[in-house]
Amino acid sequence: MRADAIVFGIAGSLFGLIIGWVLGTQNATGAARVVTPVAQAAPATAGAPAAQPAALDPARVQALQTVAEKDPKNIESRVQLGNLFFDAEQYPQSITWYEQASALNPADTNVSTDLGVAYYYTNQPDRALAQFDKSLATDPKHIKTLLNVGIVRAFGKNDLAGAAKAWEEVVAISPDSPEGQAARKGLEGVKNTSTGTAGK
Repeated sequence: MRADAIVFGIAGSLFGLIIGWVLGTQNATGAARVVTPVAQAAPATAGAPAAQPAALDPARVQALQTVAEKDPKNIESRVQLGNLFFDAEQYPQSITWYEQASALNPADTNVSTDLGVAYYYTNQPDRALAQFDKSLATDPKHIKTLLNVGIVRAFGKNDLAGAAKAWEEVVAISPDSPEGQAARKGLEGVKNTSTGTAGK
């Protein structure tokens, strides 16, 4: 069985749980985002209503851009601009602002991880994983980053072993958290897929 077919099998078991959890936690203040594995999981969502991107408020964008231009070291305006563009699914613009914020404060694991997620959404899984490595260098137990590593490895790289390793870390660190539950579901998907293909 081809690797992409295996990933589709995992997508079927993972997608609903991860999407429900992501939608419920994505806008939490100060929390890093989690990748929605849309690229490989599209067949599993047939007939499901697509979530609409947030409307971009031009006045707020302009106000924040003015603050950012006047103060090249203002991190918060750049983070807020990154968030606004991310929520509007304008990922290239969000990358611009997250990169600036991350350059000003490389130790902010949440911003670093959000930047990695935005890279993934612009079809740059390798760059996303490299950014997650930077996040984990700052905080090796950052569970949202580890969960993202697993999702990008599974859905962006077809690397099920790498995904399982990341998800095992999430479960070991925080087994009862929403992230731990999502990681456990991912591990079940990997195990079921491996078992189902062992005799083929």
